[in-house]
Amino acid sequence: MSQPLPIESVNHIARVTCDLEASTAFYRDVLGFRPIQRPNFGFDGAWLFNCGVQIHLICATGDPAIDAPETSIRASHVAFHVADTAAVEELLQQHGIPYKVNQVPDIGVTQLFFQDPDGFHIEIGTYPSATGA
Repeated sequence: MSQPLPIESVNHIARVTCDLEASTAFYRDVLGFRPIQRPNFGFDGAWLFNCGVQIHLICATGDPAIDAPETSIRASHVAFHVADTAAVEELLQQHGIPYKVNQVPDIGVTQLFFQDPDGFHIEIGTYPSATGA
């Protein structure tokens, strides 16, 4: 039997928004999340941080091929922090779970994306601290 993935914590929750300004204001002013630096992904969004978790707001494009949850790793997913993404890749392979790898050179992160049995997206990565703005 394969070992479970060595998850250490939740890193972020991603949400697609049709109004980035209103959503940013809500998370900032109502829930107390503060904006933090976001890499240049080539699409609009905002990252915020509070109480040990990040909220990643992602602007809807209006294109169903990009915004559809079943095809987009940008949209609504939960991300878990691990110490070693290579170990997670090996375990995903052992479990027979297909995944995609994405590199974020701006912050030196390797992301692994896969789906649960209901099609909800899960992201695994080794992320830098979010304490700095």
